[in-house]
Amino acid sequence: MDEETHHPAETFTDHVVCARCGTTAKSDVPPPTWLCSVENGRRQYFCDDCARAHIRAVESRLDSAWW
Repeated sequence: MDEETHHPAETFTDHVVCARCGTTAKSDVPPPTWLCSVENGRRQYFCDDCARAHIRAVESRLDSAWW
């Protein structure tokens, strides 16, 4: 785990929103089924539906702009 980009004790002040479709998580913490991606120094979350739809691109480590 990269200490500079991943902070396990990070607190969330707003609801977590899918960067792809805009779905809002029901809690302030990202659900365990959601995908977390760090792109250009920014942490982005993707809901399980978007992650499943683009699983090959995710596994190829393509930035979400390519999906």
